[in-house]
Amino acid sequence: MPRANSTQPGLSRWDERYAGEEYVFGTEPNGFLATVAPRLERGRALCIADGEGRNSVYLAELGFRVTAMDASAVGMQKASRLALERNVPLTTVVADLRDYSFGRERWDLIVSIFCHLPPELRRDVYRRAVDGLRRDGAIVVEAYTPRQLEYGTGGPSSEDLLVRLDDLRVDLEGLRLRTARETVRPVIEGRGHTGEAAVVQVVGFKQSSS
Repeated sequence: MPRANSTQPGLSRWDERYAGEEYVFGTEPNGFLATVAPRLERGRALCIADGEGRNSVYLAELGFRVTAMDASAVGMQKASRLALERNVPLTTVVADLRDYSFGRERWDLIVSIFCHLPPELRRDVYRRAVDGLRRDGAIVVEAYTPRQLEYGTGGPSSEDLLVRLDDLRVDLEGLRLRTARETVRPVIEGRGHTGEAAVVQVVGFKQSSS
């Protein structure tokens, strides 16, 4: 059975967006995550800003022990519902990334899919995420780049919230990047992501000396 640990109220904007029966970004996992996760070692996984839970539930189906976190209580309620429908265990946490504790050397996998933050907060979150990884643990990131403004098929409308590969190389210092690229690909995920998109994709592993 999914377990809920909802400790803070959600952000009203996202609660409102997730309020309907529809899953705004669908119930299937992010396409990039689906290409890399099956090859990763199973263990404790954390999905940050996971919305309505599609990625965390997918990882649970693969056999990871998953915690989904998001600022929206409504989104996490839907994540728990999806986990129940798929008959997988899931822990949900309602929290703000500004003060969410990743712990130290706690996670085997941390997933950040289309989590767009102001630069200073983004750098702080990823620094704490790297600290939270166990040795040889992995971080998987996909996000929109500033070029996405030309496509308009999803993501923030402010360039400050978009991210380049060079930014992530700095943010994720201490990781060995196995995948690191900017590309254009079709992103069809519910009504929230709807076509060709400019994205950055990273898979990084924590080095033994980090």
